[in-house]
Amino acid sequence: MTNEPDEIRPENAEEDAAGREAAQPAVPDSTEQLRAALAEVEKWMKSQRKLPIWDRITQIPFKLLDKVTPKFIHRKIGSLLDEMGNYVQNGGKYLIARRRVTGMLENLARKRQQPEAGPYPLSLMDEASSRLSAESRNLATAQGATTGLGGVFTLAADIPAVLGLSLKVIQEIGLCYGYDANEKAERVFAIKVLQFASSDIVGKQAVLEELNLKAGEDGKLPPAITGMSKIQGWREVVMTYRESWGWKKLLQAVPVAGIVFGAFANRQTLGDVSEAAVMLYRKRRVLERLDALDRQ
Repeated sequence: MTNEPDEIRPENAEEDAAGREAAQPAVPDSTEQLRAALAEVEKWMKSQRKLPIWDRITQIPFKLLDKVTPKFIHRKIGSLLDEMGNYVQNGGKYLIARRRVTGMLENLARKRQQPEAGPYPLSLMDEASSRLSAESRNLATAQGATTGLGGVFTLAADIPAVLGLSLKVIQEIGLCYGYDANEKAERVFAIKVLQFASSDIVGKQAVLEELNLKAGEDGKLPPAITGMSKIQGWREVVMTYRESWGWKKLLQAVPVAGIVFGAFANRQTLGDVSEAAVMLYRKRRVLERLDALDRQ
């Protein structure tokens, strides 16, 4: 993971980062446990080759979607390009309060009578990420129902809200597995998780190859990932994100009925995002620990 010299980092960031492997090189999981976890992730990735029925229905031609989407929605989506650029470069308003996640990990470790400072076993990281995923889905459901009440007039407010919730839960889950978004490379990874969650199977495989997360790798990000500062990088994410919503968000624009559609669409979106985050960060941690065990 690369530290950018121009970034401002907390004074004790490396000391309290959740699950920081470098501080304590011991691996708290056995090779058998890690290989079983890797098999679970690989099984999930294979399941991603089939598009859910709801997504098949909502995958309408992109040109048609352009025509029926109100202009002010186009402008709002366009503004997300600048926001994502700011997030990648300096974190911006989407960076999270890290103490909440580290506190959760410490509490879980205390209950299990394990070292509060880590390194944490994979099962503890999984439990923390599961709690955060459930919280994000509930928040997104309430957000979608609220904005759905106002129809098309509140839809524009829902788009950045869902993006914010998505990036928040991705970063929190990343911290559960020991990856800190204060580092630029990790913010790039968070954006790619968002892209993975919104992509079809071809797009998902492309993301995996780009992030060096194929089976047999060591799970570490390739140096080239820190160079993803070109506009097309996050433009792809925004457009994929927008296309994946399709009719799900347009149905939310129907007054009153949009409450149901909005709640459903947002819950599904955050469910997909948090699931992808858990699996991708989990795979990185498993691969890194297996590599560490192989070198012992």
